[in-house]
Amino acid sequence: MRAVVFEEFGREARVREVPDPTPSTAGAVIRVGATGLCRSDWHGWKGHDPDIVLPHVPGHELAGVVEAVGPDVRNWRPGDRVTVPFVCACGRCAACAEGAQQVCERQTQPGFTHWGSFAEFVAIEQADVNLVAVPEELSFATAAGLGCRFATAFRAVVGQGRVAPGEWVAVHGCGGVGLSAVMIAAAAGARVVAVDVSPGALELAKALGAAECVDASAHPSGPVTAIRDLTGGGAHLSLDALGSPATCAASVDGLRRRGRHVQVGLLPAAAGETVVPMARVIGLELEILGSHGMAAHDYPPMMDMVRAGTLRPDLLVTSTITLDAAPAALAAMGTVPGAGVTVIDPAQRPTEED
Repeated sequence: MRAVVFEEFGREARVREVPDPTPSTAGAVIRVGATGLCRSDWHGWKGHDPDIVLPHVPGHELAGVVEAVGPDVRNWRPGDRVTVPFVCACGRCAACAEGAQQVCERQTQPGFTHWGSFAEFVAIEQADVNLVAVPEELSFATAAGLGCRFATAFRAVVGQGRVAPGEWVAVHGCGGVGLSAVMIAAAAGARVVAVDVSPGALELAKALGAAECVDASAHPSGPVTAIRDLTGGGAHLSLDALGSPATCAASVDGLRRRGRHVQVGLLPAAAGETVVPMARVIGLELEILGSHGMAAHDYPPMMDMVRAGTLRPDLLVTSTITLDAAPAALAAMGTVPGAGVTVIDPAQRPTEED
């Protein structure tokens, strides 16, 4: 199969032929219909994830068709349209027994613990625990983002964040996860303040339902004062959807009394020490919460809203590229600000213009 492979961290990957994967006893192999390009993939390429062993194929946001299953798989067969959470659970540990597969003690993650979906095929462990059906009316390009950015944002806003109609929600960072959070919070009846440094990202956030937008680059001392002014004292719920010491601190500082901060964006050690303003947390009785994806069994409410048109993840997809264009696009994520979601189509071949 053709796949994007990098052999050194931070050095541009290349597309080459590698062996096709085979399913484990309880696993499945998916023919990739589409896969998202996510900042988490960039972190992995830069060497920020200790699970990655070189050479490596990135990619963890995917949708496609079941190509083959292991002999112990009972609920899926070749030809089924599926997506998968980026956290694939074992189904047997104490966390899984509690229904918290998103923090499984023996989790696997395509694109991190093993080769991922920047390829024509990808292997997934424990298919009966982790695969999620994709309805015929949903394109693979739209469904690909459900496994990471959209499902992660849904659980962060609805599950962990407990959003309520009429609340102010601040979203720091309007990339894929942040824009998903804007859409989901607005659909829940909240008033959203979108925060970013990119005018294009803020324009898209406005189109997706943000009531207010704050250009953080226009506030040298940080966007906190602007957020407090716009929300009449601070947000009820705030998310750091980017993952940096500055956005984490701003998210906490921009809360009102008894507000809730949800950390969604990764905070790799390479970004420096993250200092949380704990004096404010104590004095205002703030909640500090983490959110790490969403278990496969929690997908139905989100999928119902997608089917009903209440949520429109298709609007987040702003570009589709070929597998051959993926190495350059992956490398550019650390330097080129962008708005929206880029999807890779492994079946699409480059044109002469490419």
